[in-house]
Amino acid sequence: MPANENSISFSGKTDLDLLFEFLRFPTVSTKADHAPQMQACARWLQALLRHGGFRAEVCETGGHPAVLAHGPEAPGKPTVLIYGHYDVQPEEPLHLWTSPPFEPALRNKRVFARGSTDNKGQILAHLLGAIHLLREEGTLPVNLIFLIEGEEETGSTHLDDFIRARRNELRCDVIAISDTGMVAEGYPTLTQSLRGIAAMELFLRGPATDLHSGIFGGAVVNPAAALVKMLAALHDAHGRVAVPGFYDDVTAIPSAEREMLASLPISEADYQRETGVLLLGGEAGYSSLERIGIRPTAEINGLTSGYQGEGTKTVLPSTASAKLTFRLVPNQKPDRVLNLVEIHLQNLLPPGVEMEIVRGHGGMPYVLDLKSPWCGAARRALEQTFGRTPALMREGGSIPIVQKFRDLLGSDTLLLGLAAPDCKAHAPDENFPLESFEAGIRLHQHLLRELAVPV
Repeated sequence: MPANENSISFSGKTDLDLLFEFLRFPTVSTKADHAPQMQACARWLQALLRHGGFRAEVCETGGHPAVLAHGPEAPGKPTVLIYGHYDVQPEEPLHLWTSPPFEPALRNKRVFARGSTDNKGQILAHLLGAIHLLREEGTLPVNLIFLIEGEEETGSTHLDDFIRARRNELRCDVIAISDTGMVAEGYPTLTQSLRGIAAMELFLRGPATDLHSGIFGGAVVNPAAALVKMLAALHDAHGRVAVPGFYDDVTAIPSAEREMLASLPISEADYQRETGVLLLGGEAGYSSLERIGIRPTAEINGLTSGYQGEGTKTVLPSTASAKLTFRLVPNQKPDRVLNLVEIHLQNLLPPGVEMEIVRGHGGMPYVLDLKSPWCGAARRALEQTFGRTPALMREGGSIPIVQKFRDLLGSDTLLLGLAAPDCKAHAPDENFPLESFEAGIRLHQHLLRELAVPV
């Protein structure tokens, strides 16, 4: 694996070769022992951008490095910033992968590897689109900046400070990100909103040590039992979040938008088939698409307590913990939501058990102004690339940096996702259609041309 820029060669390599090479870096930002691979991948991106005619540098951030690149100056033209990330989710569970997660494999016209869709395939399409355009025409229609970070999957911990420190270099008219999805494979999609996020971890402590459940069971409060009872009380019988005040800041979506969402080519049967569940669920009165896009949620992401090994061990566990996230819609604020949740959990805590809450990362929801000329340019670029009118969709996921860009740079973000619904981002057998990769390269070129003269 290349250790520095001088050892990296791109001679004779195809776009697909470069994608495979990019995917082989095991850039799991949550794992400390992957730090050398994070550095190596950042150097590889720097080398590719320099090879393509950009001024590029690897920037230290206090955590994993970011890659910052500038294209040739285009006097009098808008400045466009393209954001992406090279870090990926952990690969576990390994036994559920058909092929090794960091050995890209081409099957059924899809590339299978961790990070193929989130976000290496998508950001590389932008890079290659710009590189090809610059080589073919000798110039770019806009002033172009690339910012590719290595900590998105851990909440972009150091990116705020980096943006503040380099604000003058990052000033731009508009930002574009491809880190979302399409309503269906090959169906162009402009994401008009993202949910925010608020994360926390809950720890319960009972006895000083694990106890014999026969000798002490029934006489000591079981932290595991207390935990599951408290977690069950996060929702009511109708699937609504039962935290008092949770919905106070939630605004109703106009009926016209609900009708538009209902017209998209996504059915309840599609969701059931993609998820493999026996029955869909969630807040009563809403479709699955609405539950994901326009309604807030409370989710349990992990549970830990007691003996987890093979066979039986009759203990009463001394501790129990859970990882929780709350997806937020416009007007909801992460800190306020976590305050409400903490009060709710404290009221549910039974005597005999101590509780500690550790707050995790958070991010504000984001809504795009559909009347902006930048939005119009994005729609035209999508239609030119795919040959059909793009869908408008509200995304259930969160990209916290999008609202931060608005706060710190004053720029709106265009969300031009290329992931198919069944790309399995964050899961085993993550994949990216070749068609999406190739379309992404063309999309970037159309986008730059349209953003040069937004109307």
